[in-house]
Amino acid sequence: MSGKISVEATVAAKPARVWRLYTAPEHITGWNFASDDWHCPRAENDLRVGGRLCWRMEAKDGSFGFDFEGIYDQLAAERLLAFSMPDGRQARTSFVSLGEATLVRTCFDPDAENPAELQRAGWQAILDNFKRYAEASQDA
Repeated sequence: MSGKISVEATVAAKPARVWRLYTAPEHITGWNFASDDWHCPRAENDLRVGGRLCWRMEAKDGSFGFDFEGIYDQLAAERLLAFSMPDGRQARTSFVSLGEATLVRTCFDPDAENPAELQRAGWQAILDNFKRYAEASQDA
C-alpha cells in the first residue's frame, strides 16, 4: 500500500499544553485508544531523537493487545515529532499554533494488512479522543 494518510484535530489549548498532554506518559495512557472498550495501560516515551516510544494498547476484556512502537527521527518541542515504526513506516505529527488553539495533524504510512479507510478512521478516533482529553483535562 502506498500513499500517506493524514488526520487532524483542532484542540482548544495552546501548543505548550497540547504538547505536554500529547507526550507525557501519564497523559498518553489517558487518551491513546480509539474506543471505550480499549485502553492504554502503559506508555513509555523517551522524547529525544533516537529515543523510543512504546505505548501498550489493549482491549479492556483482554482479548487482544499490542505494543505500538517507534524511534524518534525528528523533534521540535511544541511543533513537531516524527518517528519510524519497526517495519519502516513513518509518522509525523505537527502542532500549529492558532492563537488560543492548536491544530494537531498526523501524517502516517499505512500498513499493508488493513484497508486504508479503516486505518484512517482508527488514527482519527485516537486523535479525537486526545482532543476530548486535552480539552477536559484539569492539567494546566
